[in-house]
Amino acid sequence: MDNIPEPSSSKGTKRRRDEHESTDANTPSLENDLTFSDTLVALRIMRAQFPHIPKVSVEPFILKSQLYSSVKDRTQVDRELETMRRDKVLRLFKLNTGQDDHAVMFLDDYLNQVDRVVKRIEGEKGGECEVFGWFKTHVLDSKLETGIEHQELCSLLSLGGKVKDSHISLLINAGVIIRQLIDPNMYWFAIPSIGSLLKGLVQGRKEIISLLSRRRYKEMMLASLEKKLLRMSPLDMRFHLRDLIGSGHLRTDQTPTGLIVRVSKD
Repeated sequence: MDNIPEPSSSKGTKRRRDEHESTDANTPSLENDLTFSDTLVALRIMRAQFPHIPKVSVEPFILKSQLYSSVKDRTQVDRELETMRRDKVLRLFKLNTGQDDHAVMFLDDYLNQVDRVVKRIEGEKGGECEVFGWFKTHVLDSKLETGIEHQELCSLLSLGGKVKDSHISLLINAGVIIRQLIDPNMYWFAIPSIGSLLKGLVQGRKEIISLLSRRRYKEMMLASLEKKLLRMSPLDMRFHLRDLIGSGHLRTDQTPTGLIVRVSKD
């Protein structure tokens, strides 16, 4: 974990209301930085390129769809993610933004994210914040899947102390677990404070598809598209393009003048 690059500290420029260039001059073009040899390399580079978002305190995360856009063999991605998940290098999170949306976060980053939430609320809840220690030590360390059943959660937490309903409520309110809609006795593990970014993710997807769909051939040169500023998402164009290409909503084709991005036909 010591070799993971530090997040890029690109200067946060004021977002203009028009769609002018947004790519930092020091950032390599996505066209020259689209594919990687293996999943860990892709994860480290995307972590370093995670957009700097003022007033949002979220550690870098990567979407599984972004990995699919960057490592050609999806089976390889799934296999390597599974190995790193078992080795406790990272965690996977089921998102509520789409049927098969998953986020990937390095475990150290996730624990930092949880600690940040604890510091924010421990002044209000006092001793009840002990549940976060139990959660990290007994739940996260042994339960590596994306979800957990209520009884199992309580059983693991009880290894740290006597579990009360208020403890579970505190975990939910802190955003480290969320109830599954189809089964209220099941929870998804979650990334705290990520709500505004997930809203931006959905809106940004729609904005880019709409932008391309309004063009005559529903296509645009990648080099030009990645310089557009998004109005509806705090996440940058690079983040969204990797996601949309990996999820199959967009496709790229090589032309004599460079890569072209097209809306995938249904």
